[in-house]
Amino acid sequence: MTHRCWLWPLAIFSTAIAASSAFASGPISTKALQFEISRPVRDLPPPSGSRNVKVPLRVNPLASELGHGQRGTWTRGRPPADPLLQQASNGAKPTPPLDLRFKGIGNPFACGGCSPPDTNGDVGLNEYVQIVNASPIGVFNKADGKQLKIFDLGSLWTTGPCAQDVGDPVAVFDAMAQRWLFTQLASPHHVCIAVSQTSDPLGAYYLYLFDVGDFPDYFKLGVWSDAYLGAANQTTYTAMAFDRAKMLVGDPNAGLIKFDGETNLLMPASVTGPLQPAPGGYFFTFKDDAFHGGKDRIELFRLTPNFRHTNKSKFELVKAFKTAPFTYTVCGFFNFDCIPQKGTSVLVDAVSEWPMQHLAYRLIGSREELVGNFTVGGGSADPGAAVRWFELRNTGNKWKLIQEGTQDLADGLNRFMGSISIDQAGDIALGYSASSANDYPSIRYATRTPTDPPGTLGAENVLKKGKGSQIESDRWGDYSGMVVDPVGGCQFWYTNEFYPEDSGSDWQTEIGAFTVPECSQ
Repeated sequence: MTHRCWLWPLAIFSTAIAASSAFASGPISTKALQFEISRPVRDLPPPSGSRNVKVPLRVNPLASELGHGQRGTWTRGRPPADPLLQQASNGAKPTPPLDLRFKGIGNPFACGGCSPPDTNGDVGLNEYVQIVNASPIGVFNKADGKQLKIFDLGSLWTTGPCAQDVGDPVAVFDAMAQRWLFTQLASPHHVCIAVSQTSDPLGAYYLYLFDVGDFPDYFKLGVWSDAYLGAANQTTYTAMAFDRAKMLVGDPNAGLIKFDGETNLLMPASVTGPLQPAPGGYFFTFKDDAFHGGKDRIELFRLTPNFRHTNKSKFELVKAFKTAPFTYTVCGFFNFDCIPQKGTSVLVDAVSEWPMQHLAYRLIGSREELVGNFTVGGGSADPGAAVRWFELRNTGNKWKLIQEGTQDLADGLNRFMGSISIDQAGDIALGYSASSANDYPSIRYATRTPTDPPGTLGAENVLKKGKGSQIESDRWGDYSGMVVDPVGGCQFWYTNEFYPEDSGSDWQTEIGAFTVPECSQ
């Protein structure tokens, strides 16, 4: 039986006293607008075979500026070479081969002609769960890749804006509580979040609708001990905290705390593994000297929510880490026509304005680790997309930038759309798309162990070789997903898109798993 409880507060938002932060305003607090409990997923009907969903456009936050925000970017000629380019993998430690690979959800089944696919997923106790745009969810047996169920996220809801499938979906497994979280956007300025009642993704879900004030473009979700962390491109860039404790027990009064005013998209941290960190979750962004001012840097923020006394919530800059110089954006700010593909003049988007998911957090003993990535210019290919990745570490009360690197192998390929994570032994895996005018877009990955030279990755492996290009739309990916199995803490899982043949939008997705041998020794 489905239970419903509708909450319509007198005021959608109550603005509280601003926290002590020079970088954002708030906190702004509200309660869930709608709550209900779904039917078990195993009882839901399969998605309709006829779909033609229009997914949200990615919103240029600087569209009103002269030149649409092109200040400080490389719009002509070639930028200087990135100083951290990993120029070759000859002699590098091998990256492990795949343990398993299988087909994920594809188009036109997903959204009937839409792009990008927003491919991502996570792995739980027994299943791998993938979600794509507009917003089908595939549940697979992680032992053999057998498909167990496909359903529409919107079908969990019986009514209201969440009952539609809009897009910008994210799937996350909360390993600390052994629960699944799914989220998507809703019109006009809402976020839908589903929290499983158990570790079984085929069971029932607590369903929440939150009004976040402005359209939450490119919404991202992370798991922390005291909150589910959200971030979006709104009127400004915003950071959010959702009341995890109440959402895990299906309390209709779950709250939201929001801060806004940042100058680049914030990527929320997501805990990898079962160990709970201290309250107060992290976000990162990156900023460029010519575009944002100051030095090229990574900025780490911390949001400490107080759901009881919301005015005491804080959002603060922890530290700005000076990095090696990088070129901000590959082809100019919000220029989607960027990365070449084989056999077509259509160029696809590198999404190099914003951080890529995830900001993966792991406790290894008493040591805290954060790994993240973003796309930069200055690579060896044309136009020069490469993936800058980094590792932050805290062994006491101070975060330090331990290492950074730029993945580019001087082989003519652009690398972009990265996702990164870290296993229980401190091994790091980075997955990404790779493409050029002579190569179809493919899915690739590389790994490193803690004993490898700083800033380097092992020899690159191909997860799925593309055999076609996207010949109409310039929207590619928007994101991909690298995660670690909570059982054992060693096996990486990665999903991304590819084309089996030239097509306007008949993209396909692949899911692969691999293990760094040193982790299990």
